[in-house]
Amino acid sequence: MSAAIVGVAYNRQERRNIRQNIAEMVYEVTTQALADAGLEIRDIDNVVTVSNDFWDGRTISSMAVQDACGSYEKNISTVEGDGTFGAFYGLSRILSGEYQTTLVVAHSKGSESDMSLVTNGMFDQFYVRPLGVDNLISAALQARIYMDTFGVSEEDLALVSVKNHGNALKNPKAQIAKSITVKDVMASRKLADPLKLYDVSPISDGAAAIILASEDFMRRNPQKFRPVFIRGAAFCADAYDLGLRDLARAPALKKAAERAFQMANIRSVEEIDLAELYDAFTYMELMWYEGLGFCPEGKGAEFLKSGATQIDGKLPVNASGGVLSAHTVVAAGLIRIIEACLQIRGEAGEHQVKKEVRNAIAHGINGPCGQSHCVFVLSKEA
Repeated sequence: MSAAIVGVAYNRQERRNIRQNIAEMVYEVTTQALADAGLEIRDIDNVVTVSNDFWDGRTISSMAVQDACGSYEKNISTVEGDGTFGAFYGLSRILSGEYQTTLVVAHSKGSESDMSLVTNGMFDQFYVRPLGVDNLISAALQARIYMDTFGVSEEDLALVSVKNHGNALKNPKAQIAKSITVKDVMASRKLADPLKLYDVSPISDGAAAIILASEDFMRRNPQKFRPVFIRGAAFCADAYDLGLRDLARAPALKKAAERAFQMANIRSVEEIDLAELYDAFTYMELMWYEGLGFCPEGKGAEFLKSGATQIDGKLPVNASGGVLSAHTVVAAGLIRIIEACLQIRGEAGEHQVKKEVRNAIAHGINGPCGQSHCVFVLSKEA
């Protein structure tokens, strides 16, 4: 049994969306994903909503959008975390044989939250949380360890920002699109040493949705689906305590990638045509290159400088502008899946890469410093 993504949608990510509340954003992407698939809500067997009580500022945040995503009289499940993990859960439901179609929808309004306060809650409440550590501070710690371990410079990190903000110029749904230089990045305001303003992803509002379908459902419904097949998917988590982890490396990503590649029968990264990675900070993209096996350990900066990750390179990475250009927490990983699907379908618009995309990677993370990783291998063919 195999499964495919047959409908996708996400709205323009903004620093502050004052036109829509959360339910309205969810309704918008749900109806758009259904239209993209050529389906109606009655064709959907079950719904997986992805949200986070801390970011929403309320308990059981997923229940606030059930009517907006048409889950009446359907089996409902909820995931708190990144959208890739919600997609994995939705995939599991299809592969169980119990369901034929699944709607996965994710949302977040970062503008209505306090990033530092919310992400401080990720840490141990007795020993770490009172120190004021949050997502930014822990990332700065990891960046410094990575740089010191492998001799990576701040200018090397800046190259990621230059590439991804430049790619975003061609993506109308990106929040921050700029033509900048390494000098601009280096001159931007320092937020937490060694990370500067242009090294850090913005706070965004947005929502995203995908529709999964079984191969049997597609066979029984002869409308013109444009399926993107899920050939492999896996996730893996590292230790919770930062002190118990090697922050200069990403072993959880390596294991997740190995499992996803094995499931997809991918024998070499040479078979991958494109990647959409969760680059919440510039240094992360370099680390994720290494964890995914795109290049040897500690050689992420050299791989970037080779030009391989450019839109016209042999392995374009974050042609959409990535998370650095728009960071809707919770929905960001699902957007990476959507962008990879659009590239495979040849429908990415102005940021469509020049080469044919047959196999693509979409990636998401949960927890501080990439504690958990989820990897999807998406393909034009089953």
